Amino acid sequence: MLVVFLAIVVLFFALKSEYFFALNNARNILLAVSVLSVLAFPSTMLIISGNFDLSVASNAAFAGMLFAVVTDGGQESIFLGLLIALAAGMFVGALNGFLVNVVRVNSLITTLGTLAIFRGLAKILANGQTIRVQGFRFMGEGAWFGIPIAVYIIVFVAVVCAILLRYTVYGRNLYAIGSNLTAARLAGIRNRLTIFATFLFTGFLAGVAGLMLTSQLTAASPIAGLGLELSVVSAVILGGASLYGGRGTVIGTFLGVLILGTVNNGMTLIGLSSFWQEVARGSILIAAVAFDQLRITMGGK
Repeated sequence: MLVVFLAIVVLFFALKSEYFFALNNARNILLAVSVLSVLAFPSTMLIISGNFDLSVASNAAFAGMLFAVVTDGGQESIFLGLLIALAAGMFVGALNGFLVNVVRVNSLITTLGTLAIFRGLAKILANGQTIRVQGFRFMGEGAWFGIPIAVYIIVFVAVVCAILLRYTVYGRNLYAIGSNLTAARLAGIRNRLTIFATFLFTGFLAGVAGLMLTSQLTAASPIAGLGLELSVVSAVILGGASLYGGRGTVIGTFLGVLILGTVNNGMTLIGLSSFWQEVARGSILIAAVAFDQLRITMGGK
C-alpha cells in the first residue's frame, strides 16, 4: 500500500517537473530526509511501546548548539564537542525516561514540557543567535564512493533499529508492552527498564541528528529542526505504526519518511511556496492518524 502510494507521488511530480528524476534530485531528497530518518527510527520503537517523544527536534537543536559553543569556531575541540553533544542527547532521553517511568507523568505531557525546556535552553546558550561552525562538514556534505555520508548513517541506524525490533528479546518486549502493558508485566517483562532504555536510545540518536543538522547548515541555530517532531510522528504513523502501540516497522517508517521527503521536494520543484508545504505536512499528519483510527475500528490493532 505504502509503496503504491509512494509510486503515485513520484509519478505525479515526475510529470509535473522535468528535473524530478535527475540523479542529483534523488540525492537531494535523501539528504533532506536524513535527519528526519535518524529521529523517526527510534521514535518508531517508542511508539510501538505506546509512548511518545515530542522533544526529539528540540533535543537535536540543543545538542547542536552545545557542540557549537564547545568548539567555538575551532577544529581542535571537535571531538570534545561530539562527546558533549551526544551526552546531552542522552541526558534529555534519560530525563524523559525518568519522568515517564519514575514520576509517572504521561509521555506526551513529559515530552511537550521538555520540548519547550530544551528549545529555550538552546536559545539561551546562544542568546537567540545562530553560531557558525567551521571544519565540521563531513556529516552534512561528505561522501564515500560518491554516496553522501548521511545516507550511510540512515542505513546504519535503520539496520540497528530493525535488528533490535525483529531479532532481540528487547524488541519483542517493546511489542508486548505496547500491545498490553499489564500482560507484559505479568509475563515478567521489566516494563519500566525497557521503556527507559528506549527513551535513552532515542535521546542518543537525537544528539546524532543534531550533529548532522549542524554539519549540513555549517551552523547551529536555536530554531533548527523547528516543527520536525510533527514530521517524525507523521512518518511513523504513515508507515503503519499505531498510536496505541504494539505495531510498527522500521521499513514502514522509512517509506513514510520518503513520502514526506518526496512531497516536500516535489512541491518545491513545481514552485509551490513553503506555506503550502506546511499545509501539506499538516494534512498528511491528520490523514495518517485518521487512517490509523480506521484500521483499529475495522480490525483492531
